Amino acid sequence: MNGLMGLTWRLLRGGGRRGLLGAGLTGVAVAVSTALLLFAVSVNIAFQGRADREAWRNPVAATGKATAIETVRRDYVRDRQITVVDLAALEPGAAPPPGLERFPAPGEIWFSPALAELARELPADQLAGRFPGKAAGTVGDEALVYPGELVAVRGQRADSPMMTAGPANGPRAGAGPMKISGFTGQATGDAEAYKALGLIASVLMVVPLLVFGGAAARLTVARRDQRLAALRLVGATPGQVVTMTVAEAVITAFGGAVLGAVLYGLGIPLLTGIEIAGGPWFLSDMWPGVLAVLAVLLAVPLLVGLSAVVGLRRIVVSPLGVAKRETPPAMRFIRVVALLASLAMVPVLRVDSAIVMAVVVIGLPLLAVNLAGPWVVGMLGRIVSRSARRPARLLAGRRLVDDPKAAWRTVSGVAMTGFVAGFIGLLSPGSGLLGDADAVDLRLSVPSSQVAEVTAGARERLSAAGVPATIEAGGTGATRVLTASLGKRDAGSVDRARTALDGLVPGHGATSAADEERSSAQILEDIGTGTVTVLAVSFLVAIASAGITAASSILDRRQTYALLHLAGTPLEVLNGARRAETLIPLTVMGGGAIVVGMFCAAPFAISAMNVAGVVTLLVCVALGFAGVIGAGAASAPLLRSVTANPAPRPD
Repeated sequence: MNGLMGLTWRLLRGGGRRGLLGAGLTGVAVAVSTALLLFAVSVNIAFQGRADREAWRNPVAATGKATAIETVRRDYVRDRQITVVDLAALEPGAAPPPGLERFPAPGEIWFSPALAELARELPADQLAGRFPGKAAGTVGDEALVYPGELVAVRGQRADSPMMTAGPANGPRAGAGPMKISGFTGQATGDAEAYKALGLIASVLMVVPLLVFGGAAARLTVARRDQRLAALRLVGATPGQVVTMTVAEAVITAFGGAVLGAVLYGLGIPLLTGIEIAGGPWFLSDMWPGVLAVLAVLLAVPLLVGLSAVVGLRRIVVSPLGVAKRETPPAMRFIRVVALLASLAMVPVLRVDSAIVMAVVVIGLPLLAVNLAGPWVVGMLGRIVSRSARRPARLLAGRRLVDDPKAAWRTVSGVAMTGFVAGFIGLLSPGSGLLGDADAVDLRLSVPSSQVAEVTAGARERLSAAGVPATIEAGGTGATRVLTASLGKRDAGSVDRARTALDGLVPGHGATSAADEERSSAQILEDIGTGTVTVLAVSFLVAIASAGITAASSILDRRQTYALLHLAGTPLEVLNGARRAETLIPLTVMGGGAIVVGMFCAAPFAISAMNVAGVVTLLVCVALGFAGVIGAGAASAPLLRSVTANPAPRPD
């Protein structure tokens, strides 16, 4: 074993400058995959962390002995949401909620840092006047969903009107009052929705990354196959060849994985600036933890090693054929059957969880596209070869037939991005889906028996605050709704009106129609942000894949290119053949992947494709083609270099 490892290391180092360049390309590919894979893993951990930090504000009724009463409602200032939590202890020494040093006494108020700062900046009649009492401390980060969140925790008496009033109206208005035995709580509906969206986004990112990472093991594959085939012909056993291949792949991949982990660590401060659900992230949110990092550092080299072993069948079974550079047999149509079978499940599938949707509707079709891609490329090669009228297209067609897997590796990243763009483009909701809700007129829920009293109080308070308004009572039943149509419609007047009406009906605050749609609008906005993030990751993978595989392909065929050039083939023809063997499968498979992505998304579309979706698709197509063409152009100097010396090299 030590002798094999030594020989592997010597062969890896003895490949010359271009051999080291090939190993470096593999390392870079693995580094990119590792960094982005860590990001995809961190997204899910980060959303779970947010859900855990928010859970205490979604109380669960006590089943045994109750220790406190909790009520939660939402208020607003300057179009920003404030979470107001009122607590009352039912026994001495009640455990405090997360982020507080002790349980708040009646009359005490604890502000989050951002809310305390905003209360100092704005006039008291626009914000601070809503929170009379003694400022007792600061709400810690462990109780906040994101940095800069506005949270106020107030201490109350158990018999105060605030703690005995009915719950705020509306599914997103708040919770309580509720007797609780602790602050464990449960994840909110919004938190569960974001976790589901995070899982779907992760699958959209991870599957192309796994394909790219597996393809990294096959970079400069022709050089390695020729070398291993020679070793088989001089007596190396299949086990020795497999061991050497795994060792070489794992050594290179582990170095790339460590580099990728370092790059991800350096990029964490930038990633925290991505605003989701109202704000950015804590640094700790984007750190997946030591165990997760170690798992990725172990899994990525193993994946690369496994992918390298899978490609050794020809060397083990027929090393002479590899040495003679015989064209491998054509791939079977079963690859396309697998794709069709995965697509056939989509229309009839009943999706009741994000996991099912992520795996069956996204993961399997993506993997099936990657499986069918080389078969389609091979068929394209045959068609191009038979119809070619120019040398460049003939060379391109023969290359596609000779090694369709290598040609597919060059365009697979863009094809995967096309699937993601097609899927997201059809599901992206339009900006006007919810309409333009009124953000000025304020509404207040009032018990029917108190309508006259509260109406008079509202007029008096608004008049004292200097905010002209017309107040009308609407609705029927036990609860009526007062609507205050404000004469002044600027943000300051709206916030003064909110402050003036605060506390008029215990447990209820004045809200606008836009406030009640804010959570839904926020989710739609965040879907747009997530779309940009996922596509950015996909494009980074696609462009890196195209550039690295294009350079690797030149290194694999450097002797063929050199001999063709020596025989009189101009560099322009060789470059034209390279462009054709990339753009032809890219056009067919990229367009096909977009259609497949749209087909998989169609059963879940809530509206027809909107302008944003069309623009997303067009931008994806343009950037995909530009990235591949740019990658090919960037490797042109390498082609010129390898054609300069046609002599065989000792590696």
